[in-house]
Amino acid sequence: MNKHILITGATGMIGKKLIPALQKSGHTVAILSRKQKDIPLVKSYLWDVYHHQIDPECMKGIDTIIHLAGENIAEHTWTNERKKQIIDSRVLSANLLYKTIKETNASISTFISASAVGYYGDCGDQILTEEDPSGAGFMADCCKRWEAAADQGLQLGIRVVKLRTGVILAKEEGALASMEKPIKLFAGAPLGSGKQWVPWIHIDDVVATYTMAVENDFISDAYNLCAPFPVTNATLTKNIAKKLHRPVWPFNVPEIALNMILGEMSKVVTMSTNTSAQKLLSTDFRFKYTQLEDALSDIYG
Repeated sequence: MNKHILITGATGMIGKKLIPALQKSGHTVAILSRKQKDIPLVKSYLWDVYHHQIDPECMKGIDTIIHLAGENIAEHTWTNERKKQIIDSRVLSANLLYKTIKETNASISTFISASAVGYYGDCGDQILTEEDPSGAGFMADCCKRWEAAADQGLQLGIRVVKLRTGVILAKEEGALASMEKPIKLFAGAPLGSGKQWVPWIHIDDVVATYTMAVENDFISDAYNLCAPFPVTNATLTKNIAKKLHRPVWPFNVPEIALNMILGEMSKVVTMSTNTSAQKLLSTDFRFKYTQLEDALSDIYG
């Protein structure tokens, strides 16, 4: 059955690829944006989360919401003000969506929200499933509030899906673009201990998972959105360097140096989250890329 979908954060890395994929599957897509966007066959509505403003017409005919909106966690230093923006952009936006659903009496049956593996905090080598509790630290607190805001739909009888996403691998975008830079400049080296687990996933599998969540009513609650075989930071760095035909230095960038450069934001790259993809696999979802080598070969050609 074709869905009528409203997407927030639609111009980000996931949204840009998700819209045409959903359209190809026969779904109708509309977006909420801070500025008017011109996307083929997509109706664009305006909202301003921080001023609590939204075009109520955005809910007309919609049955599914995909909530991707949120400030980039790695774009600016984590001052107290910036951390508040990161949380507010996710929580206040969800609050505004649910407020509008109630006020317009919209017939929303599904609410799919992005989340992140940062939910678990830094857990070393522990294998993490969706049953594990949230961890400590800013990222864990942010994700916990993010998911709680999404779960407001449960009281309205809405199916809620939360996708705890790992490091998305995509060409010239996101985390991979950041990791490439020092390697291309012959300054590639593992970060911190290099032993921290990095739960990665190819962008194509991210899009396929969101599409499955839209189309299958049995998908609900939280899922780790990561490939079945996470790798260490050292392994990821070496594999990227191999594809770029660059060397990797035989020493690591000390965590103390990362703290001096990035401050608290260094936790993004030194945190270890060894996530399990078993729950997603149990839905019969088939990953296109289960091995890091294959994912990077596709990206780098």
